[in-house]
Amino acid sequence: MHPADVAATTGEIPLGPVPPPFLPGWDIAGEVASVGPDTAQFQVGDRVVGMIPWYLTRGAPGGYAELVAADATWLVPLPDELDFVSAATVPLNAMTAHQGLGLVARGMLLAGSSVLVTGASGGVGGFAAQLAVQSGYRVLAQASTGDEAWVHSLGVNEVISRSTELAAVGPVAAVFDAVPIGEAAAEAVQNGGVVVTTRPTPAILPSRGVRQDLQLIRLDRELLADLVGQVAAGRLRTRVAATMPLTEAAAAHRRVLAGGVHGKLVLTVGS
Repeated sequence: MHPADVAATTGEIPLGPVPPPFLPGWDIAGEVASVGPDTAQFQVGDRVVGMIPWYLTRGAPGGYAELVAADATWLVPLPDELDFVSAATVPLNAMTAHQGLGLVARGMLLAGSSVLVTGASGGVGGFAAQLAVQSGYRVLAQASTGDEAWVHSLGVNEVISRSTELAAVGPVAAVFDAVPIGEAAAEAVQNGGVVVTTRPTPAILPSRGVRQDLQLIRLDRELLADLVGQVAAGRLRTRVAATMPLTEAAAAHRRVLAGGVHGKLVLTVGS
C-alpha cells in the first residue's frame, strides 16, 4: 500500500476527490485465476505483477480486493526468483522513480553530476537513489532517523540525515524531491538546476533559472517488466516492513499515517 491510497480516502489526489464507493490500491501481484477470450499473453496459473492505473480507474477497479478484473496490459510476468509480497512493492514506486529521473536527465546532466534524493528511506526515494547511482550520478540521499544504514547500502555516495538543513549540502545539479519537502529541498539546487517533485509544490524564484517538473506516474509495461526483472535479479533492492491481511487495511492506513514504518506495508489475502 502507498501514501497515495491514504490520500485517495481524503480526496487529496489529482482531479479531485473520488465519490464513494471505490477501492484504493495500485499495485497487485498474484496468480491469474481466469482469462478473457481475447487474452493470449497469459494463462490460468501464471504468476504476474502489475499496476492498476488508478489515475484512470479511480477505484473501479482498485487493488484492495481478493480478485481483480485487470486488463492484461496492466500486467507483466513475475519471475520465479521474486515472491508476491516483494513484487507488490515495485510497480508504482519503481516506475515513478525511473520516470522522475527521466525528467532530471532532461537537464542534460553529465555523469558525475550531483543529485540529491529526498525520502531515500521510502519506496520511491529508495528506487530513485539506486537508479541515480546506476546512471552514474553522484548521489546524496536523505535518510529517515534509524534508516541511515539501509540508505547507505543502496550504493549512494553520501547519506544525509533528516535533521540536516538541505541548503547546506548544495549546491547540487538536481534534486529529486520524493517526499516532497518543497522549498527547503529546492534551496539545495544550483542556479539553472533541476527540481523534480512527486506532488505540486510552490514555484521556485524564477530569478534562479531553476527548472521545476512534476512527476506523475504513467503506466509503461515495458519499463515495468525491466524494473521487476532488476529486482528479481538483485540489481535493485526493495524493502518490506510487514504484511497485513486485507481485512486490516484500515489499520494499515493508520500505521502509515503514524509514520515510522521502515519499508512497505503489503496487504495479503488467503493463507
